Amino acid sequence: MGKALEGVKILDMTHVQSGPTCTQLLAWFGADVIKVERPGVGDATRGQLRDIPDVDSLYFTMLNHNKRSVTLNTKEEKGKEIFVRLIKECDVMVENFAPGALDRMGFGWERIQELNPRMIFASVKGFGPGPYAECKVYENVAQCAGGSASTTGHLGGVPLVTGAQIGDSGTGLHLALGIVTALFHRTVSGKGQRVECAMQDSVLNLCRVKLRDQQRLQHGPLEEYSQFGEGVPFGDATPRAGNDSGGGQPGRILKCKGWETDPDAYTYFITQAAVWKNICDVIGKPEWKEDPDFAKPADRLPRLNQVFGAIEDWTMTKTKFEVMAICNPLNIPVGPILSMKEIAEDESLRTTGTVVDVAHPERGNYLTVGNPIKLSDSPSDVVRSPLLGEHTDEILKGVLGMTDEEVAQAKEVGAV
Repeated sequence: MGKALEGVKILDMTHVQSGPTCTQLLAWFGADVIKVERPGVGDATRGQLRDIPDVDSLYFTMLNHNKRSVTLNTKEEKGKEIFVRLIKECDVMVENFAPGALDRMGFGWERIQELNPRMIFASVKGFGPGPYAECKVYENVAQCAGGSASTTGHLGGVPLVTGAQIGDSGTGLHLALGIVTALFHRTVSGKGQRVECAMQDSVLNLCRVKLRDQQRLQHGPLEEYSQFGEGVPFGDATPRAGNDSGGGQPGRILKCKGWETDPDAYTYFITQAAVWKNICDVIGKPEWKEDPDFAKPADRLPRLNQVFGAIEDWTMTKTKFEVMAICNPLNIPVGPILSMKEIAEDESLRTTGTVVDVAHPERGNYLTVGNPIKLSDSPSDVVRSPLLGEHTDEILKGVLGMTDEEVAQAKEVGAV
């Protein structure tokens, strides 16, 4: 079986996280991703947060699997010539430079269209058109500008960013979808097109339920938020809601047995209406099944603290895994709070390829995430990240058809 994107050539001009997330996903599906890096320097993350001296960091290796690395100096005339040839040979070009950087290099969208009308030109931007279009954006800035931080944290506390990289990696995932969509469209139109994803837009897309709640506020308090039952008035913006579910079924993180010494001895517990009677039986409150204060969802909303307090009295007598074992057969939605250590050691995630061990010639074995998207007829594997310039000769000869002499000349003038 062939890989889904086999035969697609990606010119990867990305660095750090948002762009490399996108191109790595395409590489996992079989695209030939040619990562262009500066000679002697490479992607900045090769040297960031190193745990082993003089070895590519985990930051770099975990974002650049299945790619080939070519070093190229586009400031040198021969390097610029090679870059033009790569544009003509590739199907997609992906970049996440600062605003205007490629235009200053002489390779804006219009120039790329002239060189290769079938090229998909994909870009990550911090903001879309508007007053902030020229601003640089990083992960936490995107979370703040996209609405995530203002709605994360506890009522009355400071806004919080999430540990999930929804700004960088989230935008990379959105961009990958845009690229594949543009490639599909090209099969009909024969033309390339520009694909842009703004980090602010991508974060907002992931925060849509909070935008939903912003509009609901115009018609009254948000009754599924804990503050409603506590009698705390709502302001004019969607508030921070702690660990409330954010959906129609109230949920909360609750302590489990061992919480005093284990910071992750917690479970998420959802009081789904359809299994309310099962919940009452499990926690030893069978009388609540018919009690007019608790029997129906609307009756329970003003009393969520009392409801979850009783549930927590029960969960604190069980480990988070015992809670799961008891509740799942009864269709009660629960989930353990898994630490990164527990995830790293989860054999089921290794079996599915969600977590994989990878061998690296300089750092040895390391653990990384695999492709989270599984296709039934298109295999996906994880190949170690490339060393800086590891495939330069291979790409110049195999993709561009350059001779040994031409490659040697390019090296001599510092083009590669």
